[in-house]
Amino acid sequence: MTRPPRRPTADARRTAEAAGRRGERLAGWWLRLKGWSILDRRVRTPAGEVDLVARRGTLIAFVEVKTRRTAAELDFAIDARRLARVAAAAEVLMPRYAGPGDDIRVDVILLAPGTRPRHIENAWIG
Repeated sequence: MTRPPRRPTADARRTAEAAGRRGERLAGWWLRLKGWSILDRRVRTPAGEVDLVARRGTLIAFVEVKTRRTAAELDFAIDARRLARVAAAAEVLMPRYAGPGDDIRVDVILLAPGTRPRHIENAWIG
């Protein structure tokens, strides 16, 4: 007989939340080093949440940040369902951040200790 999956404890959720926030700060710092301006963080919409909104020139990126304990776990950190939610949220947010002539895309930044950030540009092609 198999057990149902365990729900994370409150401590585990707090730890994951703190790791996620650290990852988002690191991703924002890394993007700024690459010439991006961070326009907003953790923007919630009825369609979903966007971790970072960034601009470089006429390009607006809606960025999903995933932090994992090991580099091997990064290969499974993002899936099509999660990207679709970010893309739906980005569509809601476009009028707020993008002007005429701006290009828009959904990016992903993957982070794990001891590795360079992995920036997947234009991760959602919908």
